[in-house]
Amino acid sequence: MLLNGRDLLDVANRHGFAVPAFNISDWAMLEGVMQVSEEEHAPVIVAIHPDELSHVGVDLLPAVLARAGRSTVPVTVHLDHGATYEQVLTAIRAGFTSVMIDGSLLPFDENVALTRRVVETAHAVGLSVEGELGTIGRTDGYAESGTDDIVYTQPDEAARFVAETGVDSLAVAVGTRHGIYPAHLAPALRLDLLAEIKAVAPLPIVLHGGSNNPDDEITQAVTLGVNKINISSDIKVAYHDKLREVLLDRAEREPNTIQPPAVRAMKVVAAQKIGLFRAAGKAALY
Repeated sequence: MLLNGRDLLDVANRHGFAVPAFNISDWAMLEGVMQVSEEEHAPVIVAIHPDELSHVGVDLLPAVLARAGRSTVPVTVHLDHGATYEQVLTAIRAGFTSVMIDGSLLPFDENVALTRRVVETAHAVGLSVEGELGTIGRTDGYAESGTDDIVYTQPDEAARFVAETGVDSLAVAVGTRHGIYPAHLAPALRLDLLAEIKAVAPLPIVLHGGSNNPDDEITQAVTLGVNKINISSDIKVAYHDKLREVLLDRAEREPNTIQPPAVRAMKVVAAQKIGLFRAAGKAALY
């Protein structure tokens, strides 16, 4: 069942759980994400970053949408971290059902103006929009967009941003970073700040950089009103580490023997996240 992000996340907001947004970068990863979501009876967001889209190509999107459409669970196909209005238009033409416009590196007023423009365009064709206020940290050169120093989302600005843009969900900066944390950098969420933001902006709140964070902090974040959590690095590490292991056997050359063990390894991680986010079994609510 294919839904836009607003219809998917509004249910999560009302019922107090978070939908996992799993980034995929090939067909096997997509199939693994869909399988584990169906096995866990959990709604899911298939997230594709512009860098990932440049890798898989927009020609894959009809197949992604077809797989989502015949799924037994609710699915949103989401553009992750769209950086420009033009990237969002490309996603709309390709068939995404939800888009993110990330103007977090812009001054507040410019972020509002860009996000409002995307909202007006996307809402006109039935798509939902996620905006971002504050900056997620980064851990290394492989991580998605972010800054060395986190710029935390301020509650008063969050309330203004939501009112002035009309976004359907809001990604906030409360201490997470994209990528895998190195030994010298310990993750720590500002749960007090998250509670303040949710109190003044009661729409679905999004947590980017969800990989590699302590389970107890993620559990508390869901309790405090996070309704979408992005997971990219954790499932990619599981998938590609297993691929490396399998490929050490030089006799292996067929994808249907090489990729299934990697998909199974990824599904173990994804299933743990689904349970942690309280999303298991929630497909029945739609």
